[in-house]
Amino acid sequence: MLAIENSIYKKGYQYIACIDEVGRGCLAGNVTACAVIMPKGLYIEGVNDSKMLSKKNREARYLEIYKGALFIGIGTASNQEIDIFNIKRATHMAMIRAIENLSDKDGMKIKPDFVLIDAEKIPIDIPQMGVIKGDSKCHGIAAASIIAKVTRDKEMAVLHENYPMYNFNKNAGYGTKEHIEALQQFGKCELHRNSFLKKILDRNEQITLLGSLNE
Repeated sequence: MLAIENSIYKKGYQYIACIDEVGRGCLAGNVTACAVIMPKGLYIEGVNDSKMLSKKNREARYLEIYKGALFIGIGTASNQEIDIFNIKRATHMAMIRAIENLSDKDGMKIKPDFVLIDAEKIPIDIPQMGVIKGDSKCHGIAAASIIAKVTRDKEMAVLHENYPMYNFNKNAGYGTKEHIEALQQFGKCELHRNSFLKKILDRNEQITLLGSLNE
């Protein structure tokens, strides 16, 4: 899991920011990216793709990563920005903001001299490399995926208090069966991505129309 970072260090780079995002496929909420710079050689046991970890393990690794990391930055793009720019561009915006927000525990900011990204290439003036399935191959990208996931899940749990009918504290805005049923019953709220709901809403309208024709 450290092989990719070590190969970059050997080229003379010192501050390697590893980046991943979460929330790309959600129907509601923002897309959240994390950039993290870990100390050279630090390996935290159990750090892996956040999707492969239980909630309990993710939260435990989250605390360890925050304790061990040199710099962490969080960046988001709102559901409105996703609708305006499309999800790919919004994801890149969130990643760039995460890089810009990289800071240490005292709030001191830093600009990395190399960036490792999970399967993406973003418009920045920093040398970068996209790593396919990076969250399962690269320790730093896996760490970023955990921070992004736990951060976004916590935010969606808070938003759940204002919109309990959608169960954001359980589905984090993803298109689960219960979430889609809630959309059918209550309609959308201001957190939903209109560009992601069109097919669902159109399909519901078609079902309603077919039902009325069969009555």
